[in-house]
Amino acid sequence: MTARTAAQPAGEHGPPAAIEHGGSGMPTALLGMLLFIASEVMFFGGLFATYFNARASVPAGTWGPPEGAHELDIALAGVLTAILLASSFTMQFGVWAIRRGDIGKMRMWTGITLVLGVLFLMGQLYDYSELGFGIADGVFGTTFYTLTGFHGAHVFGGAVGLTVILARAMRGQFSRRNHVAVEAVSMYWHFVDVVWIAVFSTIYLLR
Repeated sequence: MTARTAAQPAGEHGPPAAIEHGGSGMPTALLGMLLFIASEVMFFGGLFATYFNARASVPAGTWGPPEGAHELDIALAGVLTAILLASSFTMQFGVWAIRRGDIGKMRMWTGITLVLGVLFLMGQLYDYSELGFGIADGVFGTTFYTLTGFHGAHVFGGAVGLTVILARAMRGQFSRRNHVAVEAVSMYWHFVDVVWIAVFSTIYLLR
């Protein structure tokens, strides 16, 4: 056994310098997540461009839910926004905890983040059930459900990632030096939170 191997803490896998937070270079997983997020920025940019183009193509004052349908529930959307923003804080608390090596707090904050994400999705489904119009009901319906639906799908994907992270944490697979997956999922979760702020501002506040 070499001196380098002997110095590696029990339970760690791979060279510590490659996975330690604050070490030189960026781990491949984080670089991959950044590239994925960059592609998602372009994807959502296209969706927002489509939304604004559709909005500009209709007569002034007519943009909104079809006649006879309920108006958008801005109060509910505001509550969902607060929930998702809170989840961004709890996610970061979990990251800070694992950086300190506090696996217990990391599990707690990740679990809370997951619950908040599920609450957001449940609230969005409830909102859909109360609107009274669908994706095929006019240009607004199509763009509304496309933007919010794709974002909801990304939140669901983030919730799956959080579930995996929490399951791995329960099995003791993370430590202060080995937690790249936690950092990667947190980056993705912050991204979907920022996208929702843009969606909420565009659809609910800028009408």
